[in-house]
Amino acid sequence: MHEELKGWLEWLGIENPQLEVLHGDASARRYYRLQSDDATGMVMDASELKESVPVFIGVAWRLMDAKVRIPVIKAYELNKGFIFLEDIGSTHLYDEHRQADASKYYEKAIETLVAMQETPSQGLAPYDGMFLLEEMNLMPQWYFKEYLQQTLECVEARLLLESFSLIAKEVLSQPQGIFVHRDYHAKNLMIDGQDEITVIDFQDAKEGALMYDLVSLLRDVYVKLDTKEVQRLVLLFKQLKGIEVDEVTFMRWFDFTGLQRHIKILGIFARLSIRDGKDGYLKDIPLTLHYIQEVGSKYPELQGLLTLLKTIK
Repeated sequence: MHEELKGWLEWLGIENPQLEVLHGDASARRYYRLQSDDATGMVMDASELKESVPVFIGVAWRLMDAKVRIPVIKAYELNKGFIFLEDIGSTHLYDEHRQADASKYYEKAIETLVAMQETPSQGLAPYDGMFLLEEMNLMPQWYFKEYLQQTLECVEARLLLESFSLIAKEVLSQPQGIFVHRDYHAKNLMIDGQDEITVIDFQDAKEGALMYDLVSLLRDVYVKLDTKEVQRLVLLFKQLKGIEVDEVTFMRWFDFTGLQRHIKILGIFARLSIRDGKDGYLKDIPLTLHYIQEVGSKYPELQGLLTLLKTIK
């Protein structure tokens, strides 16, 4: 496939393309940096997920129309599953988060999020109640059963279902019908040569809740931000959006959306290890669990869920 990719680039008029393998995401897509005498860029090889290419391009057009900074698409080949993109460098927000001036990038990321939420979401699959529950059920299936080798008793399974239903209800209680990136975090936000935030890995976008991408950014499973900084940035988002609701309700939306995401992620990290042989994500389970315990402890109605998580190890 590597040779076929080179052949496609030569067909585009790029002589002697040299491809440097880059670290990919959690999917079957592979990424390369192109170097040649007459062109530079990034190449996505989605030959094992060809059906994702028209989806990627469709979402990219939506984002470009909304004036969201993404890598420019230079060329694509639907039948082969190849996309040739602008090279925006190698600096992720993740690389900057420990720096003294990281807060300015997080503020830019909030501003970019507000702009991104103006992207038309019509026609995207809905992030509805059934899907929210489906995602959370990855935790008992993959984290409890497959990873921890634990079987739930009927009472425990019912407790989980009740907790998941409560969480989903809270997620659905906030404004809906919004463009949701679904993985808007420090490893999917890049900083280009003009010091601007560039959004990548957006092909799984759905139409859903106001808070989902905000939680992905500020309660990132790869980055632990200071609690006061999280609070400041949440309120900056509220101000920029002009949401007229009290802070307690706003933070409850934020907290419960975070619980849904982190419960799902426990299942995904376990599945990536067991099914896909990608063990690198296991190191991020402790922070994910920490978020669930920390946030859940604020709400008495979630004590049963927290007790269950502490019991099953």
